[in-house]
Amino acid sequence: MNAHVPPQNVADAAQRAVRWISEGRAGEGFTDTGDHRAHQLAARHGLSDEQVGKMKRYFSRHRQDADAQGFRRGEEGYPSPGRVAWDAWGGDAGRDWVGRKKFEDL
Repeated sequence: MNAHVPPQNVADAAQRAVRWISEGRAGEGFTDTGDHRAHQLAARHGLSDEQVGKMKRYFSRHRQDADAQGFRRGEEGYPSPGRVAWDAWGGDAGRDWVGRKKFEDL
């Protein structure tokens, strides 16, 4: 199994999400999978190829979340549940990390 250790900027986003989750900001639709991923990334645990592939699919499905109110700092409702989930999966840094060429076949 390949272990892909997330970069620090991915862990930083996940750590922010872990804090927001503990504050109850994740919303009713937040899943145990998202919570697990946030803790995994925050601790910089190595991810398998399968887990990196799941991250890629998450970001592909949730691109539109960035258009919702409260997604960006300074907007009313920040952080929205969509923003909490986005950061739980590593945020923009996570999207960029799993989008690298070395992961294109996952």
